[in-house]
Amino acid sequence: MPVKKVLIVDDSATIRQLIRSIIADDTRLLVVGEAADPYEAREKIKTLNPDVLTLDVEMPRMNGLEFLEKLMRLRPMPVVMVSTETHKGSAAALEALSLGAVECIGKPRLKATAEAFWNLADLLVAASTARLRAAGPRPKLTPAAGFDWNGKIALVGSSTGGVDALETLLSEFPENCPPTVITQHMPETFLASFAARLQRQIEPQLALATPDARLEQGRIYLAPGGAYHLALARGEPARCKLVGEEKRSGHRPSVDVLFESAQFLGDRAVGVLLTGMGRDGAEGMLKLRQAGARCLAQDEASSVVFGMPRAALETGGAERAVPLDAMAREILALCTRQPPVAQRFGTRGRVV
Repeated sequence: MPVKKVLIVDDSATIRQLIRSIIADDTRLLVVGEAADPYEAREKIKTLNPDVLTLDVEMPRMNGLEFLEKLMRLRPMPVVMVSTETHKGSAAALEALSLGAVECIGKPRLKATAEAFWNLADLLVAASTARLRAAGPRPKLTPAAGFDWNGKIALVGSSTGGVDALETLLSEFPENCPPTVITQHMPETFLASFAARLQRQIEPQLALATPDARLEQGRIYLAPGGAYHLALARGEPARCKLVGEEKRSGHRPSVDVLFESAQFLGDRAVGVLLTGMGRDGAEGMLKLRQAGARCLAQDEASSVVFGMPRAALETGGAERAVPLDAMAREILALCTRQPPVAQRFGTRGRVV
């Protein structure tokens, strides 16, 4: 892979130096310049032609969101946003992702830089090859009608590009959708804002998962992250369980932890891996499928980053790849009761 050129855009000289030092030893990347505000960034983009840039949200003269909107409209390019993990910063981060940013990472707090940006180099490399979503509002999707739940539970894992993918997927879920449990790689404070944002857009009830929460029809449970993985506990109905274990594949929450915990469901589970960098979820999905679950992965053409779905397909965890715009229908079809044979076949034996 050719070396990827990076432009760092941040009004803080300290943060610019931190980002530069973190990726300095990575042979896949080359920092070609820095900019302290969007006006300076605009000129350096023209002269340096970077492959990917980091962009601060809060900057003087023009904020990062306004600049991102103009950039994605006039000169689309891969962007990784850097935002404070405050409530305001989290809302801005999600808005950035909806505008077309590939990923958003939390800006380190003072005295907390030891693990800051630990995966930034990998994110920048992945972002540089990401499929950019066309700028503009997402088409309004209509939730499925006539859903008749058959008792199966949907388990979904996602990472880079997952905000847009989950918004698309869940917008087609009806109010009485199957119980759905989601692990999305994201900082804890971003997840709280993401849950609130999703709830405003969809018909089912969605909230951050809490310990011992019962999995019920019409409800969606999002991993809260932070110090905990989200897992499932046996029972009738099954329940959510928060597990304070070490990171898996560099992540907490981890998709592997969720999938592995759900093996007891057997053929009552439907596993789904959406867009994301790395391999988290691939091994867990294989175990889930071996236990009897149906398992799907987002296809390459619709994935922002095809890492996690590709790994699931290569290991045999996912039985097939599905385009994002068809994924909700596939999940609901696996989670609905089959109509009587007389309703499914016409008088000449044709499926109707």
